[in-house]
Amino acid sequence: MSIKSKIALPFAKVICKQVYKWANNPVETQEKTFQYLIKTAKNTAFGKDHNFEQIKNYEDFKKNVSVNDYEGIRSYVDRMVEGESDVLWTGRPLYYAKTSGTTSGAKYIPITKESMPTHIKAARNALLFYIAETGDASFVDSKMMFLQGSPILKDLKGVQLGRLSGIVAHYVPSYLQKNRLPSWETNCIEDWETKVDAIVEETINEDMSVISGIPSWVQMYFEKLQEKTGKTISEIFPKFNFFVYGGVNFEPYKNKFESLIGKKIDYVELYPASEGFIAYQDSQTEKGMLLQLNSGIFYEFIPADQFFDENPPRLSVGEVELGVNYVIILNTSAGLWGYNIGDTVEFTSLVPHRIKVTGRIKHFISAFGEHVIGKEVEKALNDAIVGTNITISEFTVAPQVNPESGLPYHEWFIEFENEPENLEALATKIDESMQAQNIYYFDLIKGSVLKPIVVTKVKKGGFHEYMKSIGKFGGQNKIPQLSDNRNIADVLQNFKA
Repeated sequence: MSIKSKIALPFAKVICKQVYKWANNPVETQEKTFQYLIKTAKNTAFGKDHNFEQIKNYEDFKKNVSVNDYEGIRSYVDRMVEGESDVLWTGRPLYYAKTSGTTSGAKYIPITKESMPTHIKAARNALLFYIAETGDASFVDSKMMFLQGSPILKDLKGVQLGRLSGIVAHYVPSYLQKNRLPSWETNCIEDWETKVDAIVEETINEDMSVISGIPSWVQMYFEKLQEKTGKTISEIFPKFNFFVYGGVNFEPYKNKFESLIGKKIDYVELYPASEGFIAYQDSQTEKGMLLQLNSGIFYEFIPADQFFDENPPRLSVGEVELGVNYVIILNTSAGLWGYNIGDTVEFTSLVPHRIKVTGRIKHFISAFGEHVIGKEVEKALNDAIVGTNITISEFTVAPQVNPESGLPYHEWFIEFENEPENLEALATKIDESMQAQNIYYFDLIKGSVLKPIVVTKVKKGGFHEYMKSIGKFGGQNKIPQLSDNRNIADVLQNFKA
């Protein structure tokens, strides 16, 4: 046992104690964060335009700052990109995290000297909580692999620009650098397939203990390892005991992962976004992820079923309830104000506040008034395959409003690793779960407005081919698991089994 692993456990316990101190005082913690944000930004262009000098409390804030998306603050970001200081936050950003938007094209999300450390600390703390709970710090002595974007950054008028995961790669602590894979050179490879092949070569003979990344892309890495060796992942990496992931619900991938790995392992879920590190899993026994109330973010929550109303309620952390689907709104030390990142969440516990991501406010199906959301389709699929040997590689759902004949329906595009013996029986199970979860959907089926779902098989590798066809093949890109239109579905017709 190294000095690192000996020190890790007592250090982890100290950090956990510190975190739970603020987590168990959520209203006070958020009030301090709110006052800090308003005070610091009052002399910025945005602060002056929105009367920050006069804002004393959250009620004042709501009167002066509306809920925005990127288009709502774009004029300010454009000024920052041109080199202006003190626009959304004091000074100029350290970085811009480049993301893709549906209406905005490329988006440049500011990261400041105040917000950058919160990304790093949260990722570190997620691992420390795992150590504190399990008492196992042995993984710090073995190799750790982070499947991420290229760390090559570009200069944008004096500010560095790149993907969030590439920016974060510059902040891996020195005590982990020796254990970290892939190498810097391999991480810089832009072509995703070439990169994964290089990672396989670099890691295949290493003593891997922790692997991290978006599940669909780590699955591709695992499959290439298995194809090359004929072994399960646990045979290749005997010390591999937990997987760190974020960005998607893991449940649809879990059966496939455990089949590839060859044993049950632990999982640590993260909720990082370019706009801020929002939450991480702090327990292997409690549901949900610990909301980061002490990381320079003041949170607001809007009930999802009222989000599109003219004046929807905006709630602080002290006003939320369990089991309600909320749109999460951020106000951050990177200068995002009333900012809707598009995600919906549900609280799994209060004090400490833990959340789970339920979907995207724009990713829903209500072509017939059914109001189907992400967590419902994910649960329906999991309900249908639990206890079977069926494994899913990827899926997405879209409405079929104008079928060639018969009633309209929801079409499920599923890429199977292990296929069901009876596709219609699987479709029936999925549909039964959907009806049990969603009363609107139940009424539409029983009222013969919709017919039960139709499952369309996508050929193996079809979703990867789809992502290539739209120029989004890579580790930070994800397929929406449901859409209210057929933009994805119509292209997927080219990749049917």
